[in-house]
Amino acid sequence: MVPKVFVVGSANTDFIVQVPQLPSKGETVLGGVFHIARGGKGANQAVAAARLGGDVTLVARLGQDSFGAEAIVGYRKEGIKTDFIARDPVTPSGVALILVGSTGENMIAVAPGANEQLSPQDVLKAERAIKEASCLLVQLEIPIETVIAAIELASRHNVRVILNPAPARDVPPDILKRVDILTPNEKEAAVLLGEPSRQDSDSLLSDLARKTGVKEIVITLGEKGAKIYSHGEESHVPAFNVVPVDTTACGDAFNGALAVALARGQSLVQAVLYGNAAGATAATRVGAQPSLPTAEEVDHLMVSL
Repeated sequence: MVPKVFVVGSANTDFIVQVPQLPSKGETVLGGVFHIARGGKGANQAVAAARLGGDVTLVARLGQDSFGAEAIVGYRKEGIKTDFIARDPVTPSGVALILVGSTGENMIAVAPGANEQLSPQDVLKAERAIKEASCLLVQLEIPIETVIAAIELASRHNVRVILNPAPARDVPPDILKRVDILTPNEKEAAVLLGEPSRQDSDSLLSDLARKTGVKEIVITLGEKGAKIYSHGEESHVPAFNVVPVDTTACGDAFNGALAVALARGQSLVQAVLYGNAAGATAATRVGAQPSLPTAEEVDHLMVSL
């Protein structure tokens, strides 16, 4: 059975400059290669899931501009269903300005554009498609009321909800309780706990589970792998050893892969390992969507563990 993954989220065009080191405040750094690529957490995760064999539908909002038109053509080439992508007649498509350092670290500034106009009504128009999905995948680069509408709709129809709480921001507690799987990184987990940061991460999982009420949580740790909390039990899933070039879309690759693996019926541990392999593969290439791997590439890396 082909896993049906329904994604609600942002869609951007990324402008990327590779630099020898990230600039400090007030500093100008001469860069190297310039790239333009499609991005946005929602669209990235949709493309990641599609390349890994998912039957993917994307709800997003783009402008009536060339960036929006080119993005839709690209999504269709990936096999993504675009019936519920709205075109905003006033607000331009979202863009992101990205600097990538020599060891893969990055700095990102986003002008959300049409993403900020993605509404609960846009989600409700897709109710029939959501009902048929294996899982809903949603992030926080869109208005919180739209995130809430998507989670409530999926929950009403008993569709598994995966929330990637990125970028870090507050989420209403009553909505978090409707989330089946929460996938923050360490910083995002701290924000959900109401803390600016946390030096000791040992109790991060259990504290987050206690506060949110979410039964399954995955904290992504980059090169350290991921930690899992599942119904009171904690475990660690290892990372894959690669040389990073650009870490921009690693989290999106992870979440798209996680959704596909879970929709196929794999266990959470198996799905997290698959997600780690997808994220590691994405780190070896420049750009957001250009870096997202195919199923064959992820399978190849998993064999090496």
